[in-house]
Amino acid sequence: MNARRGLSGGLARWAVLVIVGGYLVIPLVSMLEFSTRGDYGSRTLDAWIAIGQDPNLVEAILTTLVIAALTAGGMLLLLVPTMTWTYLRVPRLKRPVEFLCLLPLAIPAIVLVVGIVPIYSVLGRLARGSPLVLVFIDIILVLPYAHRAIDAGLRSIDVITLAEAARSLGAGWPRVMLQVIVPNLRAALLSASVIAVALVLGEFTISSLLNYDTLQVVINLIGKRDAFISVAVSLAALLFAFVLIFGIAVVAGGRRRAVEEPIEEGVA
Repeated sequence: MNARRGLSGGLARWAVLVIVGGYLVIPLVSMLEFSTRGDYGSRTLDAWIAIGQDPNLVEAILTTLVIAALTAGGMLLLLVPTMTWTYLRVPRLKRPVEFLCLLPLAIPAIVLVVGIVPIYSVLGRLARGSPLVLVFIDIILVLPYAHRAIDAGLRSIDVITLAEAARSLGAGWPRVMLQVIVPNLRAALLSASVIAVALVLGEFTISSLLNYDTLQVVINLIGKRDAFISVAVSLAALLFAFVLIFGIAVVAGGRRRAVEEPIEEGVA
């Protein structure tokens, strides 16, 4: 009976993996097949080669990557000290902070744009029309997802004990944050950063409504004249996000093993 139950459980897990894997992989394979189509059923990489030959597309890619890096950095600078302070000093503010971070999920993008147009009209003049001003609203958009990732990391460690131990040894608050809290939140911070990068790579509505040429806006414009290049760029952006996620898993796994090995040696 147990063997039969174990066999049925194994088959169910494999069935779920096959279904989920097919749901995720089949569209990617279809995009690759479409972007490499040539004449008379042949295969060509012209669409992929054209990615580096379009100056507007290259500029949009570089701009979007810079926006993604600034968004991830700004989000961490905003959330990590704030959330750590609420855990250490004012636990009663956890719920209000969580509510404020989740609020962007309840506000449609078009409403956000209408609300920030007056602000961005001023920022656009000060920044001379640079799309880098999108960093401010991208930080707001990523708050709900990054908050969850960082909150899970804070819940997994004893923040109060770590901070009090460091303070008792004479460390100031900046040193506590940089040398005690942040290293223990490494996996959570990496996860939040990847979420921020993925959101910026896929954000279209606000950039389009504010007339900034980011990656998704340029992909939409290219798709009107050459669908093959548009699909190739979209697939490349997805693969880039997957590589980031895989890199986080490797880094987080290496960190976990590095922590566990000395503990096991000490026990032995």
